[in-house]
Amino acid sequence: MGIKVLVVDDSSFFRRRVSEMINQDADLEVIGTAVNGQEAIEMAARLRPQVITMDIEMPIMDGISAVKAIMAASPIPILMFSSLTHAGASATLDALEAGALDFLPKRFEDIATNKTSAITVLQQKIKTIGRRRLLGSGQAHLGRPLMTQRRENSLNTKVAESNELACNSSLPPLAKSHQIESKRASTNIGCVKRASGKNYKLVMIGTSTGGPVALQKVLTQFPAHYPYPILLIQHMPAAFTPAFASRLNSLCKIAVKQAENEEILRAGCAYLAPGGMQMMLDRGGTFGRIKLHVGKPELNYKPSVDISFASASKVMADKILAVVLTGMGADGREGARMLKSTGATIWAQNEASCVVYGMPQAVVKAGLATKVLAIEDIADAILCETGMG
Repeated sequence: MGIKVLVVDDSSFFRRRVSEMINQDADLEVIGTAVNGQEAIEMAARLRPQVITMDIEMPIMDGISAVKAIMAASPIPILMFSSLTHAGASATLDALEAGALDFLPKRFEDIATNKTSAITVLQQKIKTIGRRRLLGSGQAHLGRPLMTQRRENSLNTKVAESNELACNSSLPPLAKSHQIESKRASTNIGCVKRASGKNYKLVMIGTSTGGPVALQKVLTQFPAHYPYPILLIQHMPAAFTPAFASRLNSLCKIAVKQAENEEILRAGCAYLAPGGMQMMLDRGGTFGRIKLHVGKPELNYKPSVDISFASASKVMADKILAVVLTGMGADGREGARMLKSTGATIWAQNEASCVVYGMPQAVVKAGLATKVLAIEDIADAILCETGMG
């Protein structure tokens, strides 16, 4: 039996075109179309589709409001269609927080280099999220709804802003030292012996589908005075990464920013790889220096977890704790293999808490992960392992 899909968009052309693309796959079937969010809610309840494709901007009720209502009533995997603009990125992140599982650019030429590839990507995404059983309102399988986290973490905004200043290499050394000491004084968390006895200098996290929600879940638990830098490699379009970094920075105690070329890594700051670029680690300073480049055009992922992991293995070797979170495919496996060969520690997210158990599964099946953890446990485990638990 094929996966039943509801297509939601106010454009008749787009509804027809998306339906045609979906129905080309024998394992997929469009069972209805809706022209706005309110109609989508009604049709979702009546037709009970297994996947919904959802536009964001629509009359009567927008896509984000519809996602919230659908996920509250009877959770269904939802794929958002988004414009590649700053406003589109922000709205898409809102939709993911509301419970949507994944997104695609609305312009098909932004999905892939040719029409056939674009159709395949759309079909594969629907199949992947269609297999995901949701356990409650929002993304309940990932823990508390993220809007609750946002309210709880709004109190940390001022701390995050001062921490971002501490990450800015243009500040005089004394100013940075003063800010870092202030944050330490304001956060009463004692350090204990590292769980493994290892000494670390860097945490790296690679992820794809489901990653924005998972990263927020993990990073909001880190204290402001975290003593190491964190490199984040999330598969995401270039138009989205600045907005995503800004959002994380507003919610986290640590600073989060989009990585810049030649930037020296600093403690207590997370660096998000820019979309469309490869982020590598080079020698420089205490924790290394970021190198950004476009990379080979034939590479599937920009940024690629494999490339970031592999480059870091040559600089920090066994001083790295690398974690592979939810995502489609196997990006990160070969990079994790290189890290493992130098003595680095590799962990993976468990299947039950993943949106897509592809990337973590590849690492686990290759025998590279020493721990396999639920997303709710990963932050505490990292803090304990790196002497902050």
